[in-house]
Amino acid sequence: MLQSFGVHYDDIVQLDDLIEHAEFHKAQYGDNMIVFLSKHYGELKAQHQRDHQEEKNDHEKLPFNHSSSISSVADMVINPFGTELNQFEIIDFKVLNFHYQAPTSSLHTEGILQPPRIS
Repeated sequence: MLQSFGVHYDDIVQLDDLIEHAEFHKAQYGDNMIVFLSKHYGELKAQHQRDHQEEKNDHEKLPFNHSSSISSVADMVINPFGTELNQFEIIDFKVLNFHYQAPTSSLHTEGILQPPRIS
């Protein structure tokens, strides 16, 4: 579940650095936790990074600062060749591949096979 929120194992290990830096901000600037989170993760982040370059090494140690991105690619292929059929031609093949010959028997014509005469 933590992975789906973007929380990594490294973030959990670095929580003590977050608390230590928050205590530094409280002592140095008088920031409460809301202002601290806004300066490092919210709308005041860009201004804080610009104004306090000396804390850059401490900011790199803070958790939840990794960037991840999800990208999706959609491809579309346009066929430049015309596929219209100008003429439709039906080809009818008359080649027969079947040959039938009626069964004939010479024994029948010679009279060998006769039906029984007395029943």
